This record gives sequence, structure tokens and C-alpha cells, in this order.
Amino acid sequence: MDEGDLRLKLAVQKSGRLTDPSLDLLTRCGLKLSRGKDQLMGYGENMPLDVLFVRDDDIPDLVQEDVCDLGLVGMNVIEEKRLELAARGHRARFEVVRTLDFGRCRLSLAVPEGTSYEGPSSLRGKRIATTYPYLLEKFLRERDVQAEIVTLSGAVEIAPRLGRADLICDLVSTGSTLQANHLREVETVLESHAVLIRTPVELPPQKDEWVQRLLMRIEGVQQVRESKYIMLHAPRAALPEIRRLLPGSESPTIIPLEGFPDKVAVHAVCRENVFWETLESLKKAGASAMLVLPVEKMLA
Repeated sequence: MDEGDLRLKLAVQKSGRLTDPSLDLLTRCGLKLSRGKDQLMGYGENMPLDVLFVRDDDIPDLVQEDVCDLGLVGMNVIEEKRLELAARGHRARFEVVRTLDFGRCRLSLAVPEGTSYEGPSSLRGKRIATTYPYLLEKFLRERDVQAEIVTLSGAVEIAPRLGRADLICDLVSTGSTLQANHLREVETVLESHAVLIRTPVELPPQKDEWVQRLLMRIEGVQQVRESKYIMLHAPRAALPEIRRLLPGSESPTIIPLEGFPDKVAVHAVCRENVFWETLESLKKAGASAMLVLPVEKMLA
């Protein structure tokens, strides 16, 4: 087998909200990517993994057709593609292998400001602009609502002002785009986040081994995203309360302090945010010399 055939190919969005977080994830997984300006493929210098930069809508097809082994894409794109394939009598052949902790957004209905909305029944007979016609059609069908779906390739938010639609169905993250266009979010159609998908084709052992290593590294990266390493001193008598206050931690490490028989050092990895209120509560319970550090990598 040619050496090039043993390199994994991973498709990511070339430009959009998932591009930077996807590349950041790969960097945190140890990938050194060589990519010239405007090049549509990056070469992994220290891993047998190449990154293809493509339109997000193309990623599911590239993966299920085995052009790429893996793809980083939004769940909104995945579910729209599933429904599109089903409508054509086909089954989606890509496999979701990991849910990722970024790219969170929602596909929502939004109406012009000042427009009343009293639930899905308000949609009857309306024109709804969207780039997700299959997801919207499913939403309407499940609620027994007849409405006209106006499929657009972009600039959905201005469709009501142009007279092309009465309301829209579009992705929302912060809501600032809706506000800028005088629209009000009224209903969620789908909650979305980034996922990693893989080809349905069985991979050679060498490639599959790297897929498993990448999955393990992603798990390690996601575990430490909000994790903190806490070190503190505390009276032995306060240990039960200290353990209770440490957020999301496993059993902490207890170390005797030389010359202080009634005090110990406590080290713990907390897998939840450590807020100032947490530290204040720990101090009130008797903790001192508290130090909070970020965790860079962690494997169970």
C-alpha cells in the first residue's frame, strides 16, 4: 500500500464558525499542521493526518463516500443531510464517533419585531425562509402545520425585509444577528454542536490505530477544557467539608505537612469551573495557601 494511502484525511469547514475551534482542537491534540496561505489542504508534520478545508455542507458526503476518513462538522449539517438522503430513498452512511464541546448553537424560528407568535399554529400559511428545508419540513410535519418553505442559500435574515418571507428559520448562537435585523427568536427547531464523523469503510489497521489515538486525545482535551488543579493547606478536621466543597473532583490526594501534625496539603483535579465563591467557601472552611492552576492534558 502506498504511504499516502496510510495517511488519514480529515475534512473541516474552510471558513466559518467551526474553523478556528476545529483547528484549535487539532493543535491541542498535538497536530503540527503545515499549510500555505489559501491552500485547501494542510499536511500533518508529526502525524499521518492531512486536513482538507471544504464547505461544511460537503463534509458528510466526502466522509460517507470515503473521500475523507473523518470530518468535523455541526450536528445541524448532519441532521439536514440525513433527512435529505432519506427523502431520496437513501440511508446516511457516515458514523458519529464523538460529540465535541464547541460549536454550540440552535436552529430557530424568528419573526420580525412586533409580530405576534402564539406557538406553531401561528405558522400556518406563512412563508418561512431557511437554508435547512428538510429540518424545517420535519418540524412542521410533526406539528401538523402547513406552511411554505422558501429555500435560500444565504442571507436568510434579510428575507422578511425583502418581502420574500414572513419569518425565518436560521442558526442562532448569540442572537446579535437577529437583533441587528430586527428579528425575535420564538421557537427552537434543533439544538446543535460540533461532532466528529467517520467513514463507513473499514480502515487498514495502521489508519484505524491513529483514529483511536486521535479519539483518545480528543477525550483528554475535552476533559481538561474546564478542569483546574487545586492545591491548598487545611486542618485535618476540615477535610470532610473541604472534600464536599471541591467541585466535580475525584478523591483528592492528601499529603502530610512536615512539622504540622494537624494540617495537610490537599491536591485535587476539579472538572468543573472553580469560581471565587468556591475559594471563599474553602477559606471559610479552614483552607489556606490556595493555588488554582489550569490543566493542559489529562488521560484517565
